[in-house]
Amino acid sequence: MIGVRPVEPGDAEQWRALRSALWPYDDAAGDEIARFFAEPGRRGGLLPEAVFVAAAHDAPARLIGFAEVSRRAYAEGCDTSPVGFLEGWYVVPERRARGVGRALVEAAEAWARSLGCRELASDARAENEAGARAHRALGFEEVEVIRCFRKGLAAAP
Repeated sequence: MIGVRPVEPGDAEQWRALRSALWPYDDAAGDEIARFFAEPGRRGGLLPEAVFVAAAHDAPARLIGFAEVSRRAYAEGCDTSPVGFLEGWYVVPERRARGVGRALVEAAEAWARSLGCRELASDARAENEAGARAHRALGFEEVEVIRCFRKGLAAAP
């Protein structure tokens, strides 16, 4: 059995460790977590707007997953605005396929619904087949696969 709840300041270090497992090259995780807790009543427009964490009842002090959610004006394949957006979603490997991810996504859905969103969107890297399967298992439909590009620009003269 697991429990899902909003993240609390005391969860900061464990949340950071889980984020690092999902996004190992994110050097700003500590700053983003500090910013998230700095002004709890003013999260609109910041990413993420809400965070849910999962803890197993057999180890309530240990977090085993998280979901970060926000609202976006637009998301690929969606017809409404704003759209709830699952910015990040992670469950520790030894607890996968046991309902933890589903419980986190259900919390994200309820959060988005409470803010008037009629759709929830998400994304995953094109090569992340496990992530794609997990999304599909929870009722997400794949709507598009894209390649993203960037080009550095020299400073304006």
